[in-house]
Amino acid sequence: MKSMNIWIGYDSREHSAFKVCEYSIRKHRPDAIVKPIEQQNVRLLGLYDRPVDTNAATEFSLTRFLTPALSNFKGWSIYCDCDFLFTKDVKELFDLADPKYAVMVVKHDYTPKSNTKMDGRSQFQYPRKNWSSLILFNNEHPSHKFLNVNSMTPAELHQFKWIEDKDIGKLPEQWNWLVGYYDDLGEHEYPFALHYTDGGPWFEETKDCEYSSLWNEYYEEFLDDLR
Repeated sequence: MKSMNIWIGYDSREHSAFKVCEYSIRKHRPDAIVKPIEQQNVRLLGLYDRPVDTNAATEFSLTRFLTPALSNFKGWSIYCDCDFLFTKDVKELFDLADPKYAVMVVKHDYTPKSNTKMDGRSQFQYPRKNWSSLILFNNEHPSHKFLNVNSMTPAELHQFKWIEDKDIGKLPEQWNWLVGYYDDLGEHEYPFALHYTDGGPWFEETKDCEYSSLWNEYYEEFLDDLR
């Protein structure tokens, strides 16, 4: 694998979460290429022309699916939401890439604990929920010829309806560990990638969530690097 390209969904309401997610990736893999997916930028690039959805939970709710296009449909890329914290080298995730798949995801099967999430935004339940919060994209797979982010419905996108089920690979839960929902770490001290799906320490109402102290450690390290 020539390069490790990682795209993080950016939401202006979660700037600190984005910066810590980015820092956590580079802490364990300094040569990783990490870039934000910002809605205003992909609009300027002409890649995204959907009307602004005021009901969307985040600014990157649908722009995440532009990852293959942003990667010029070459190689492999990781997409993740900004509310992730990586405790492992992302190379170990790229090493799981299997070219027979169009995407590889953690195939969660769970029900959210609340109808709201993060800073009071609505929590919607739908099939394959959170599968799209971390995606290992095979950008060159022919299935992506049928991916049209501007015309497909949100449900079609988040449920990977442009891809046949056999072309959706499975990743270990450790790479998209839903904080507050999973607890069997096995032999590992920490999950490889923590996902604060119901809100993390950067929000007042979830500042004491599980693994908040670990996120705060990374946050302090990030601030120290800026000094």
